[in-house]
Amino acid sequence: MLLLDKPSGISSNAALQRAKRALNAAKAGHTGTLDPLASGLLPLCFGEATKFAQALLDAGKRYTATVRFGATTATGDTEGPITATFPVTFTAADLDATLCTFTGAQTQIPPAYSALKFEGKAHYEYARAGVDVPRPPREITIHALRLLAWNPPDAVLDVECSKGTYIRVLAEDIGRALGCGAHLAALRRTATGGFALADAVTLAEFEALESGVRDRTLLPVAVLVTDLLRLTVDEAAAAAFRQGQTIDGAPLADGPCAVFCGIELLGIADVSGQRAQPRRVIPGMAGGEVQPT
Repeated sequence: MLLLDKPSGISSNAALQRAKRALNAAKAGHTGTLDPLASGLLPLCFGEATKFAQALLDAGKRYTATVRFGATTATGDTEGPITATFPVTFTAADLDATLCTFTGAQTQIPPAYSALKFEGKAHYEYARAGVDVPRPPREITIHALRLLAWNPPDAVLDVECSKGTYIRVLAEDIGRALGCGAHLAALRRTATGGFALADAVTLAEFEALESGVRDRTLLPVAVLVTDLLRLTVDEAAAAAFRQGQTIDGAPLADGPCAVFCGIELLGIADVSGQRAQPRRVIPGMAGGEVQPT
């Protein structure tokens, strides 16, 4: 896995493809889309690591967001034309008080300009054609929302949220609550699933590295399963597990676990009644060393 600091101005898929070419990787995937406007932490998985990306897809995220008040746009960010302007008369204290009302579990309506699909087409395709399609509300959670700086009309916010949260929509909703409209001016993802932006490499830096050095920036597959209980097995059980056979899961309780033979990650299993049924298997390759949880 690679912790990439994606630059603004390109899509997550474009960043993925450039990293994939640099590594000459056959299989690759990212773990949560960042809009072209956004920059920051984009974990990329290569090869067998793609089998274990779901945990990061489901993980919470953290962002530094710049919200510009006093104007709404067609897309909810600076990429769309301004649709309306309003005077900005509230104080920092008013903004702080309003932010407090946006924490916790809530529903959010996805933006019209999004990659979500309806009848096989992305929402943004309908939006560009001027066609309204259903956008059912989604359950999200804003774990924390802090004001970092207030330089009217811009506020810099620290946002900790669940997967599936659209920061563009959050910006619009805050602006609506304050009666002056708002849109997202800048966005940078700073953390996801226990990984931090401080440990990431920029795309330009990564591409400039020599191949041997480039490989050393990659993290082992095992870092993707550190939140799971660990089941360590012997060579005989490891061979059976790789063939998809159920193995002894004792002494673990029922639930998912990461299966190791020594320091080698074999895959993920579901334990039930002290029997471990393989769910994801790495066929005969080292997943890397990781300390037990």
